[in-house]
Amino acid sequence: MTAAPEDTVLHRTENNVSWITLNRPEAMNAVTWAQRERVIALLADASADPAVRAVVLTATGKGFCAGADLRGGPSTGSATGPATGSGGGDRVAGDVARTIRLGAQRLITAVLDCEKPVLAAVNGTAAGIGSHLALACDLVIAAEGARFIEVFVRRGLVPDGGGAYLLPRLVGPQKAKELMFFGDAVPAAEAARLGLVNKVVAAEELQDTAREWAERLAQGPTRALAMTKQLVNASLDGDRAAALAAEATAQEINMITADANEGVASFVERRTPKYLGR
Repeated sequence: MTAAPEDTVLHRTENNVSWITLNRPEAMNAVTWAQRERVIALLADASADPAVRAVVLTATGKGFCAGADLRGGPSTGSATGPATGSGGGDRVAGDVARTIRLGAQRLITAVLDCEKPVLAAVNGTAAGIGSHLALACDLVIAAEGARFIEVFVRRGLVPDGGGAYLLPRLVGPQKAKELMFFGDAVPAAEAARLGLVNKVVAAEELQDTAREWAERLAQGPTRALAMTKQLVNASLDGDRAAALAAEATAQEINMITADANEGVASFVERRTPKYLGR
């Protein structure tokens, strides 16, 4: 019997934080088609809901996400990877590219484009698309036993889910090639040294640390954080003139928000600001 998406991706909102939890511990949280769609929908909901001001992406069991579930989904082969034609027959030109666009790339883009800060609390192994899912988040906290693995080369595959886009921006092209060419596991401490992870904590401290960071973000100026995220992400893709123009536009938009007015007023009045996310 196939589990319902609500059971394989748990969701709750507490203190303005949306908690999205992969829940297939028996499969090391290898992501299925249904899980992928639910995560994308929950991230879209977080963007649209003013009551949500930060997001935590985490998992149950010993694995964060062991990659795509190769057992498949509706007419698409696997959760994120290669597929046969829509009729289940021979593959035709365009099928694989289409599947990747609609699968792995949509999942990673949903994280990158979420209008709220997204924090990954990596409890265990993050492999393949699971690694990219964590690295697409704005902040990454990892348990001491977590590992990050560019597993694609072990299967004779090209990385998907934006891996060749994300990794060079985090560690530089030479190190990115090393990780992708060899597919070696990177322990949490080494991942932190490389800049893949913001903080490493004991396993029993992971949830509390993630909650502390997320709730701190949720008390911040939400629209300013959203535009800061957008500026930083876009800065790596454009030239200086475009980056400065985008910065000026973001400042123009942000200065009419209630939180910007509160921030300035609290400074003048020498008090702690109280941001409302508006």
